[in-house]
Amino acid sequence: MNTLRTNHDGAPEPTRPARARRRPWLMAAAPLALAGTLLLASCASEGAASSSASSSSASEDSTVTIEQAEAVEPGASAAEVMADNEEAPTAIAQYDPATAVPIDLADPEAADGVAVDGDTVTVSAAGTYLVTGSLDGQLSVDAADADVTIVLDGVDIANADGAAIDIVAADEVQLVLAEGSENSLSDASGYADDESANAALASAADLVISGSGSLDVHGNGNDGIASRDALTIAGGDLTVDAVDDGIRGKDLVMIVGGAVEVTAGGDGIKSDNAEEAERGYVAIAGGDVAIVSGADGIDAATDAVVWGGTLDVTAGGGAGSAASDTSTKGVKGDVYVVVDGGTVQVDASDDALHTDNTAHLASGEVTLASGDDGVHADVALTVSGGRLTVTESYEGLEAAAITISGGASDITGSDDGINVAGGTDGSGTEAGGGAPGDGFGASASSSGRTLLISGGTLVVHTSESGDGIDVNGDATVTGGTTVVDGPTEQMNGPLDADGAFDVSGGTLIAAGSARMLVAPDVDSAQAAVAVVLDSPVAAGTVLHLVASDGTVVATYTAAKQTESVVFTSPDLVNGEAYTLVAGGTGSGDALGGLSASGSADGATSVGSGVAGEQDQAEGTMVAGGGQPPRP
Repeated sequence: MNTLRTNHDGAPEPTRPARARRRPWLMAAAPLALAGTLLLASCASEGAASSSASSSSASEDSTVTIEQAEAVEPGASAAEVMADNEEAPTAIAQYDPATAVPIDLADPEAADGVAVDGDTVTVSAAGTYLVTGSLDGQLSVDAADADVTIVLDGVDIANADGAAIDIVAADEVQLVLAEGSENSLSDASGYADDESANAALASAADLVISGSGSLDVHGNGNDGIASRDALTIAGGDLTVDAVDDGIRGKDLVMIVGGAVEVTAGGDGIKSDNAEEAERGYVAIAGGDVAIVSGADGIDAATDAVVWGGTLDVTAGGGAGSAASDTSTKGVKGDVYVVVDGGTVQVDASDDALHTDNTAHLASGEVTLASGDDGVHADVALTVSGGRLTVTESYEGLEAAAITISGGASDITGSDDGINVAGGTDGSGTEAGGGAPGDGFGASASSSGRTLLISGGTLVVHTSESGDGIDVNGDATVTGGTTVVDGPTEQMNGPLDADGAFDVSGGTLIAAGSARMLVAPDVDSAQAAVAVVLDSPVAAGTVLHLVASDGTVVATYTAAKQTESVVFTSPDLVNGEAYTLVAGGTGSGDALGGLSASGSADGATSVGSGVAGEQDQAEGTMVAGGGQPPRP
């Protein structure tokens, strides 16, 4: 395939890699497995949205099936994902108004390529048509295998009996909004169930919308804009208000420019071809897109990819709204969700970003609020760059395998800040395992559930009653800086790992309650220390971890009442004793309460620990689970 020609309005152009990547075929057959390798899966349908109380992010009645399972690349970039997809039509038609065939809808006349039959005006041949005026009826395009350009220049079409514009047949139609023009389309208040043209602007052919004018679309009976082929928006000021889906392209929806504002009773922007692996995607490379939807904001049968422009989604009334039987996710892609640039803001009553398979946040500015998960991926989630902020969620990040290798992430969850859980129910347990969130699920050694932190910065905030980081499997830290503001409630902890917890680099501090205290394995390559305080300290208390020679190793300001501190960094030495003191000051840039430096002058001791002996701290759980002693 050729390079994407998405250079309109300054939109970035992801270049296609020379190496072609194979793509899984999304049909039916065998159940999803997570044994050994990460497998790509697709959810054929989605039923009732989960409630936050169950921490479930996939519908209970949907079945994850695949015909051919292939290992996926959890860190696939926008360019790599798009390289496997069918190229969108993005070449923009150039026209000369002087040579275009004029059509005055207020007083239409038959001409070469134009027929008039009552209140229906039909374009039947290739060419460019300059359309003006108002019509109570329909503008139709019926030109099989032809390329047709329709220029709207002050058009108002209202059709009480069907679509305002119905593209019955063509190879490709360019719909150009003339500079400075204001245009409006509205359709019937209802359609028969078998009606194929069931939108105010309906197309059976590839459709490209461009120009610098405006277009108001009122989908009174069903969708606003719908193509049964590919749909590209490259320019114009579009406002779409629809009782069901706002903008739908069966094969794909590509937005490379313009301003798009969608209000929809159903999905905001949708592509629903689940039969062909290279189609069914929604991609945003440029422009400004704002969506308010009663159902999903973006719903892609395969990939939802953003690498430019701005995207602002409010789905299902936002994070503060009650869960419903309708899927109300912000951005949903059954195969991939990738953000590789641009600015994304989502406020959703269900998951803000959701995929049945793999998610990658590679660059850009992403701000999420969710009534359930901030980001949910059934298979794998990678954060490798950019800035990610989850301001509100039940669980901030959730996937069977989570890798954080770069970027700046700030995650808030009312339950777990980060939850590494297997299967599609988000519970973190397999059949026969323990209850969600209790940390005592099925054996982690064969689950394939992993957390890897190798770079970047990560700040995790949880409520009084949730784990900061909950890994129903193995946790590995090799780099980066991680700060966990854990719970105060005793049945959860700042850290929870059912399997191995290995640290060989980076800096991690976790503070919170003490009864369910979990610390890195004592045989890790990098030393760690766990300190249970003599008595709790209040929020706002400055704490310093001090070496025996008086060196301040770490300075942290407690975000809430704190009873324990777990710390690891290259500065610690196994076998050395460290004292935790309260008082003094922090200085320099702070990350989630962890200061660059600090002074312990005037501070008093509140606890101590020996690096490499964190398993002996009161309340500490041994690796792999097991009930800790009660303080």
